[in-house]
Amino acid sequence: MSPPLLSRRRLRRGSFGGLGLVAIAYVSIDYLSPWQELQPILWAALAIAAIIRVPFYKHWSLELRAAIPFILSIIFMLSALLVEMISVRSVTAVLGLDWHKATPPLPDVGQWLLLALNDNLPETVLYILRAHIIGLHHYLMLFIMLGFSVLFNSVEAPGLGLGARYMFTMGIARLLRTIAFVSTILPSPRPWCASTRFHVPSYPHRWAQKYYVPYATDSNAIRQIIIRDKVYGFTGDHNVEFQPDWGSMNFLADFLRPTAYEGSSQWYNLLKKGGGGCNDLMYSGHMLVATLTAMAWTEAYGGYSSALIWMLVLHSAQREIRERHHYTVDCIMAIYMGIFLWKMTGLFWPIKDTLRDKRLNKLEQIQSKLVQAAKDSDLDGVRELLEEVELSGQVSRGPESRLMWLFAGATIFFTLVVVLLAFTLLSDG
Repeated sequence: MSPPLLSRRRLRRGSFGGLGLVAIAYVSIDYLSPWQELQPILWAALAIAAIIRVPFYKHWSLELRAAIPFILSIIFMLSALLVEMISVRSVTAVLGLDWHKATPPLPDVGQWLLLALNDNLPETVLYILRAHIIGLHHYLMLFIMLGFSVLFNSVEAPGLGLGARYMFTMGIARLLRTIAFVSTILPSPRPWCASTRFHVPSYPHRWAQKYYVPYATDSNAIRQIIIRDKVYGFTGDHNVEFQPDWGSMNFLADFLRPTAYEGSSQWYNLLKKGGGGCNDLMYSGHMLVATLTAMAWTEAYGGYSSALIWMLVLHSAQREIRERHHYTVDCIMAIYMGIFLWKMTGLFWPIKDTLRDKRLNKLEQIQSKLVQAAKDSDLDGVRELLEEVELSGQVSRGPESRLMWLFAGATIFFTLVVVLLAFTLLSDG
């Protein structure tokens, strides 16, 4: 099969038919209020269709081989999300509510441009730009649909392999995002966010009092810090921090700074409130998920439907900026990082392209035998040769796969070292 023919088949497969039509229907039905009662019917129909296709699926061996990387990727991603949840509250609590109320948002040219366009665009266009057409859960469900579409031969098997790569990339991206927004705390574009969403002390943590408060509003003091390269000012009396009784999890208190109102509950109830923060800005987690979904869809399915998903990604980005959930740079960096990390993991996880190349190479090797078997009407021989082609594309743990998990392990180790170092500094502060 020639490469142009493969490209034409991919283009036809990725058009607005099939999976693309289902994706558009899902987003449209969920957005249009009068049709929302059709959503359960749509999912019931998709579930029934998937169950019917299961007995006819021919790539269970590929799925079983990809099961272990899939499970490990889930564990890796959940671990990254746990670190992120702790850090989300930490960056909000470390400086206290007084800082959030007194610190104005940063100037954002992207927000200014959107406000300027509001005076020059028709009302219909503004209504579309402001509409909540697609959200985070839509992007996640679109990827789930993409993974299950292997049952219908819409994308290449294994579906678990695609899911493993998606979650592995998500885990790396979440860890890098956590390191980014913990490194420099940016004021929220919504100054009221911290006081409405969190119960944190009004005063800064003693660590922040020592290294930030004495110099934050004094340009001469900042100059002296640059010259002396050490802390020299008097920080004042440290406020007494509330100490919860969390048992073995007490070490989290310095990061989360719970109040007496929250500290009486279990520590994990506090973590639940870290699902979304005010200062976890650089870069946007929502736009990261949207970009990774668009990248996976483009690579696995392609066609006009992927172009539509990219348009929805841009729509989500301008809405994040318009509603001041993020600065413009947060959304731009999330799109950059999503594209970069998906391409980067593709270097270590070239499962789909490798399988295709192996099958094509094997097909070229046995082409003469296959033609001869067809001329001789030897159906058993043709079947055996085609099975050889299929088996040649089985997933194996090659050097790329081992390097991928080595990279994941190094990333987790580095993150743990950063967390332990921060805990030591907070304790000594």
